[in-house]
Formats: sequence, structure tokens, C-alpha cells
Amino acid sequence: MTNSYLDQVEFADNPEPRCPCVLLLDLSSSMSGEPIRQLNEGLRLFEGALQADPLAAVRVEVALITFGSQATLVQDFVTASHFRAPTLLAAGSTPMGAAINLALDQLRQRKESYRRNGISYYRPWIFLITDGEPTDEWQSAARRVQQEEASRSVAFFAVGVQGANLQKLGQISTTRTPVLLKGLNFGEMFLWLSQSLTTVSHSQVGEQVPLPPPTGWSAV
Repeated sequence: MTNSYLDQVEFADNPEPRCPCVLLLDLSSSMSGEPIRQLNEGLRLFEGALQADPLAAVRVEVALITFGSQATLVQDFVTASHFRAPTLLAAGSTPMGAAINLALDQLRQRKESYRRNGISYYRPWIFLITDGEPTDEWQSAARRVQQEEASRSVAFFAVGVQGANLQKLGQISTTRTPVLLKGLNFGEMFLWLSQSLTTVSHSQVGEQVPLPPPTGWSAV
């Protein structure tokens, strides 16, 4: 069966507006050990928190892209009710530019599917987490992010784990200043993300929603 047919079935069963979020996760070798363990635990908390809210569970959609040896679509868009946190392993370099481009391409395709099926949607999110800096060509991806932000077609968030090049992240995410994670507090960060997406999913499409401050998990 084609993705188009599956989308028609899915949207017929669940015609709720969608709030798509792409998680962009750095799996380079420097994330090995405790960082990747805490990241995996945070993903499980994220899964449970979204599924605990009945409206967020059917409106928030999650896609997961990792970048280590290469940029990989690990999970295509599914509603939060069907999202299952994978167990990720760290290895390789940091092809961040390729990962951002892949995320933007996936979002474009998903929005086209919404439009074809008459599904309204909230402004999509891309949530990037990295402990390094790009090892590939990233400038064209940065330009795409900035164009999408300027047209309010996407909301791009960047979180740096200890070791991340925040200056370079700031050249990619120019609308929102990148945030430095406090230690390895992925759990609190993912709970903040789920709370923020839940808040958006309870609003009207197009409505401006104030997000909670990133207290407790971000370093000042």
C-alpha cells in the first residue's frame, strides 16, 4: 500500500489538526556512554508524557531523525499515541547539515499530505540536540532554516549538550538563541518539550501560545 493511501486511512480515522515535531538527535561517538543512556531515558519520558494527555496523543505527531555515521530517518511521522521511543546507539561523526535538510524535506512532504487530505496543522517544530558541531556542509541547511523561520513555516529549536559549538549553532538558529543543557538533564528537557507541545495542541491553529521557560534543565 502506498503512503498516500495509508495517510487517507489515518486521517479518516483521526481528522484532528496535527502538531508535527521532528526530533533531530546527534548520535556521534562523543555521545557514547552516559549521554546516550540519559538521552534514551529522556525519550521514554517524552513518549509517556505525550501519551498521558488524550488530546496531545492524537494531535502531536513525532518524527525522529538521527545523525552519526549518516543522517537517518529512524521514525517517520506518527501520532504521539503510536510513538515508541527507540533505544539509540552512538557512533560516527556529526553530519548535521544533512540531518537538517532531511528534516525540512520530511516536513515539506508531511504538510503536502495534510493539505491533500484537508487536515489543518500547527506550525511544525524541529528540535535539534547535539554535543558537537557539523562535520559536513551546513551553511545551505542554515539558510533553509532561516527562510522557513522568516515565513513562519517552521519553529527551529537547538539544544547544545556539553561540548557543543554554541556559536555555530547560533549561526544556524538565528531566530531562537540555542540553549545549553544543564549537565545531562535530558529528562527535564524532554518533559518541557512534551509540556510545550501539549500546550500548543490544546490551542487553536494559528494562535500564539506562550511557552513555559526552560527552567530546571538549561544552563544560564
